[in-house]
Amino acid sequence: MRCVIARYPFDLTKSGVLESMKGITPEPSVGESVTIGRRTYPVKQVGQVITRQDRRDFSAGEILRAMNRLGFTCHGLPHATTPEHAPSPVQQASAMLGAPAAL
Repeated sequence: MRCVIARYPFDLTKSGVLESMKGITPEPSVGESVTIGRRTYPVKQVGQVITRQDRRDFSAGEILRAMNRLGFTCHGLPHATTPEHAPSPVQQASAMLGAPAAL
């Protein structure tokens, strides 16, 4: 499949990406990631390996788009979880002062 990453055309195949990523140890992923084989790699690491370009030269979106089109499973940013009943700042201040919280 032909795709453009960082203004350069690349002919990528699923088997070619699998072969390129063979033997590469995944870095810890804190953002978007791609599952290739049984491993989950950060998107920027995958882009660097398959394009041989610096990570600053392409966006994560370009790599995600290409990997989706090739049939790999892509994972977005993890959702931030907040407690359902988090106290408001006023309630927190009241609790710190020892006064009952106003509702």
